[in-house]
Amino acid sequence: MNIITFLQTHTIPLLIISGILGACIGSFLNVVIYRLPIMLFKNWQQECQILLKTGNRNTQTEKFNLSAPRSHCYKCKHTILVRHNIPLLSYLLLAGKCAYCKHHISAQYFFIELSCTLLSIFICAYYGISWKLLGALLLTWSLLPLIVIDFKEKLLPDEITLPLLWLGLIFNSFNLFTPLTNAIFGAIIGYLSLWLITYIYKLFTKKIAMGNGDFKLLAVFGAWLGWQALPFIIFFAALSGSIFGFIWLCYKRKKMDTTIAFGPYLAIAGWLALILHNNLAYWSYLLINR
Repeated sequence: MNIITFLQTHTIPLLIISGILGACIGSFLNVVIYRLPIMLFKNWQQECQILLKTGNRNTQTEKFNLSAPRSHCYKCKHTILVRHNIPLLSYLLLAGKCAYCKHHISAQYFFIELSCTLLSIFICAYYGISWKLLGALLLTWSLLPLIVIDFKEKLLPDEITLPLLWLGLIFNSFNLFTPLTNAIFGAIIGYLSLWLITYIYKLFTKKIAMGNGDFKLLAVFGAWLGWQALPFIIFFAALSGSIFGFIWLCYKRKKMDTTIAFGPYLAIAGWLALILHNNLAYWSYLLINR
């Protein structure tokens, strides 16, 4: 009996492995959430300096990417040892504080690792050992940093959304989630629908309702799940965004015209559509052919 057959017939070991893997991936996603926006801003700043001829492309700067410098405390700058960087456990054992200076560590790190762990277990239990499982995990893991980065920075990095778009088309070239034709039209309609809404809104109000990142994210879900899932995603994202956005504005005592990130609600709606996509396709079929 090989390992795949064993995991197909033994659920508990499969869920344990998926949970451990999810926790490790969640730890890496914390790095992405913190460092990717900084990397992008540094690149944009350098490009602007070169364009304005106020900087030099060859200027030596400290290396900063997803692997360097090593993880360290941002208060005391002490490098974090492996035993202090175990997903979930280290945060609990250290009581959410740096092992050296006792500076408080954001609960976001623990929350992301826990969310990734639980979502990985759920996806694994839902799909079982299959190629769909691989696709669903990759999509789920990618959505977590998109949600947090957009919420904090109002930014949906192309470095995540564009590879996801192509990955969805690749998976569906084997008809894993939806036929390839539906995926292609889903990507096109997903992008153009939000672009058109934003364009019309701008014509009447002279304001920009959404950014290009939102267009691309909806195109991602169209590429993964097909055009049939788009009405549900747009409706659920708009509804949840309106409700929770209003609550957040009231809690923070912000003005009603304050800009709110729409990407997190799109991402959550898209993930729900991933779980419900078979039913969504069936409902769309009945609606069209009734």
